[in-house]
Amino acid sequence: MFNIPAITWTLTAALLLGGSYHALQAARSRQHTDRVNNILHALMNILMAAMLWNLAPTTMLAQIAVLAAAALWFTIQAVARPEFKTLCTTAQGQLKCAYHALTMAGAALMIAMMSQGTTPAPGTTPAQTMTMPMPATHHTMTATPHSPATPPLDHSPALAILPATFFTAAAVIFLILLLRARRQKTTHHPKTTPPPHTRTNHGLEALGATTMALMFATMS
Repeated sequence: MFNIPAITWTLTAALLLGGSYHALQAARSRQHTDRVNNILHALMNILMAAMLWNLAPTTMLAQIAVLAAAALWFTIQAVARPEFKTLCTTAQGQLKCAYHALTMAGAALMIAMMSQGTTPAPGTTPAQTMTMPMPATHHTMTATPHSPATPPLDHSPALAILPATFFTAAAVIFLILLLRARRQKTTHHPKTTPPPHTRTNHGLEALGATTMALMFATMS
């Protein structure tokens, strides 16, 4: 799928849209926790978009470390005690933070899986490594007469199928929430109508989950 420019550009646009929204929300946030959360979401979207184009492959370990730390941060929020008012204390908030922790962990896993095909094996040169299919790149299997090409490490397809299924289910759930919010809006009941930013969040969450599901599906 990464070899199809139209799909790659569509996924990139979706990721940059989500990243831009979270960056804007971070600038508007008054609470430090909300600002940090939005910054982490914006950073994750940017890193995922960069991965689509195989940008900055030498910083993959740093990217994985940042996303893993972000997953830990959202996990801490999800299990926080009610006394910490600025963290996720309600049942809905804890569920949301738990999902975001899984999203960050999924992004870290995806980058780790992609790096298996772009990192040269010990004793080989970059030209001897078969690269993953990326835009504007080609499969390379060049070897010197005295050094055979070393294939990338294999990963189990099941490792990608599981998160692909999870994010597909998440996309469906967020889409249902979005449709329900829109229906509540048409009833014109102020007490039951969710605020506009809630509908926007549901829409972006559905878009983000769909993007993650598609990217994992190409790796299965």
